[in-house]
Amino acid sequence: MASIKSYKTKDGKKRYRFQIYAGINQQTGKVKKTTRRGFKSKKEATLEASRLELEIDQGGIKEENNIKFIDVYNQWYQAYINTVRESTYARTDGMFKNHILPAFGNKRIRTIKINDVQKAVNKWFKIAPGTFTKWYHYTSMVFDYAIKEGYINKNDNANPCKLISVPKKQDEKGDIPLNFWDKSQLQRFFNCIDPNRELEKFTLFRVLAFCGLRRGECLALTWDDINLSDNTMRINKTLTQGIKGKQIVQAPKTRKGRRTIILDNETINYLKQWRAKQKKIYFMLGFNTFKKSQLIFATKNNTHKCLNTPAKWLNKIIKEDSLNKITVHGFRHSHASALFAAGATIKEVQERLGHEDVQTTMNIYTHVTKQQNKSAVNKLVNYLNF
Repeated sequence: MASIKSYKTKDGKKRYRFQIYAGINQQTGKVKKTTRRGFKSKKEATLEASRLELEIDQGGIKEENNIKFIDVYNQWYQAYINTVRESTYARTDGMFKNHILPAFGNKRIRTIKINDVQKAVNKWFKIAPGTFTKWYHYTSMVFDYAIKEGYINKNDNANPCKLISVPKKQDEKGDIPLNFWDKSQLQRFFNCIDPNRELEKFTLFRVLAFCGLRRGECLALTWDDINLSDNTMRINKTLTQGIKGKQIVQAPKTRKGRRTIILDNETINYLKQWRAKQKKIYFMLGFNTFKKSQLIFATKNNTHKCLNTPAKWLNKIIKEDSLNKITVHGFRHSHASALFAAGATIKEVQERLGHEDVQTTMNIYTHVTKQQNKSAVNKLVNYLNF
């Protein structure tokens, strides 16, 4: 029989609570008791106690039915981190802490309805129309995990995420800004950097533009990745962010990401000049840079540069010299576009950029320059010839 008692909250309000015997814990063999509190009246507490006593008589209280979304997420996350790289599960944790848990964290997962998810997704769509689908899919994964664990009844339209209407971003009118530069634009950019005064900066952007590296791949480069005798560069690691924003070096995202590419003579020349200058500068700072594992682009403390450094350099040049705006990743797009303009095949571009499959290359790098458009028209006119 439940023992119902009254108590007062911190703000002086009268509430009721009860405790009842809930059987024996099957795993530990110890007596289980359950307590409920917060009832505004004795009658309300009595009704809930009677309901629980009936549930106990019918096989015991199903505690898992009261589990909160945040607790299910924590269980799912511990399994998830063993399936992806640190940079991936660090970003995922950020998505949950910043967006998903504020919406659902303290709610009992079995009580979250379709409309609750729809409201949250609608809100996410307004604040981040380009990325909200990731938050939506991760939320759905937690619900699927809850179903497998039996926290939600499979027969009750268990995963509300799969029953909502997912908003779709509508195409905007006008031209979409292209995130790449053509040959003349690249030339203008490099004319804005004096290699005599800013050799490291010039060399870094030269590597991005002429090698097609990702930002993290570039900042992770060490001198033993460069073979000056056969003009090659080995890409086998990348700088990225891990837990709590800490910069870490990890393997490339895919198998194809590990690659060896051929460098042009001019890029090799700038790398040699920077190697010689770096040795002098860092010797004065008290660092021995003769070891092969020395970073090519490093801070004054001889550590990895901040991932944001190339963007800061780039944006400053763009602003001061009124250039068309692109991102650091735009140099990789520019590299691909230049390869296509020079007549490289899809397969050649795929191998050089380290894409896992040809479709990725086709989807992202089908930009054509103005010269290519003009060439296509000339070929058409010459063919029709009337």
